[in-house]
Amino acid sequence: MSLAAAEALGLDEVWWLVSPGNPLKPRAGMAPVEARLASARTMARRSLVRVSDFERQVGTRYTVDTLGQLLRRYPRKRFIWLMGEDGVAQFHQWKDWRRLAAMLPIAVLSRPGYGDQARANRAMGWLRRFVRPRSQAPRWTRWSAPAIVFLSLPPDRTSATALRARDPDWHHRYAPGNNPGGSDVPA
Repeated sequence: MSLAAAEALGLDEVWWLVSPGNPLKPRAGMAPVEARLASARTMARRSLVRVSDFERQVGTRYTVDTLGQLLRRYPRKRFIWLMGEDGVAQFHQWKDWRRLAAMLPIAVLSRPGYGDQARANRAMGWLRRFVRPRSQAPRWTRWSAPAIVFLSLPPDRTSATALRARDPDWHHRYAPGNNPGGSDVPA
């Protein structure tokens, strides 16, 4: 999905910010952040995806705070936030979601089964007036936030929940000493 979004938007790179923990998800059963970082680095190897534990480095917990730190640290970079439709469906529950939407443009990646739920979300009542046509997606660097575009990308029916259920001990492969991936962290 990241690579398809990069192509649709003309991105130079995609940064995956691996979070120490999502405040909207239970901590129980979550794999250690080191294992999630190592797994992400393995998946991203030899691509334009860069993996980072930026949130852990700067000590933020909420996306709005993380993006504030990211924009301060990299003032000359142009960012667009990639999020799945499942995230839009619960966006109104995020801390300071209106301020977050005003920080940088957002590209929403289609997720099977979430389209109607995402567009009917409470937050979309406010965001609707900032929706850009898909045909303008390659010109996102000219937008000022808030701006949001819904991208219809080739469907990826992969479910992270289902993958974890099939292999609940996946993270043991990424225990210290077993790390198959290298560091790809943006400085």
